[in-house]
Amino acid sequence: MDIKIRTEELRLSFGKREILKGVTVDVYKNKITGFMGPAGSGKSSLISIMNRMIDFEENATISGRVFIDGEDILDGEIDEVHLRRRVGMVFAVPIPLPRSIFDNIAYGPRLKNKNSGRELRSLVQESLKKAFLWDEVKDRLNSSALKLSGGQQQRLCLARTLALEPEIILLDEPCSGLDPISTAKIEEALNELKKEYTIVLVSNNTKQIARITDYAAFFYMGTLIEYGTTEKVFTNPSERKTEDYIQGKFG
Repeated sequence: MDIKIRTEELRLSFGKREILKGVTVDVYKNKITGFMGPAGSGKSSLISIMNRMIDFEENATISGRVFIDGEDILDGEIDEVHLRRRVGMVFAVPIPLPRSIFDNIAYGPRLKNKNSGRELRSLVQESLKKAFLWDEVKDRLNSSALKLSGGQQQRLCLARTLALEPEIILLDEPCSGLDPISTAKIEEALNELKKEYTIVLVSNNTKQIARITDYAAFFYMGTLIEYGTTEKVFTNPSERKTEDYIQGKFG
């Protein structure tokens, strides 16, 4: 199976506070990998390293290596802007631009000099379809994105990420605060998207991890406790702490 992302002995600290403690983990191509664990276990920090968003944090010290397609992205020679186009990010709170639905999706491609009307319209439509949003907004593309519901805004942000044509999609609690129907639509979209993209999903919702991921990693206080196929982790965990977390004994 193809490894898309590999971390080796990855450590992160802010000053004297250690966030990640020597994490080694593989993320496989065209699979959904779930990162779960209590708040403060380092999950979000880990994915912020994968597209170098961590660079915007002050006082961060990183050691170890992170490979994408065999290239160490922590190498000083890496082009961070190009990397972030390859590795898209969807955050917990959707932040649409105060523009039309169409312009939200077209914004990134225009920065890449994709200004052809027909090409742009096609890309916007395709991105919205992949995010399972097209049928709901196709008749109001010129309306403000701020008028969309929370769940629609989150799928819009997913579509905006897809319009940049990434290879990897990182999602940090994308269904946090959403109703079950909106959550189901995002999960349905992710199940389709893994055919074309490699997906990493951070979620504190163990049921969501169990439902839609192929591989699951359990983190606790900056340490990777257990990693394997989702079926194995949930039905026959190797570590007692993993079992206790899945059963809701702590969180």
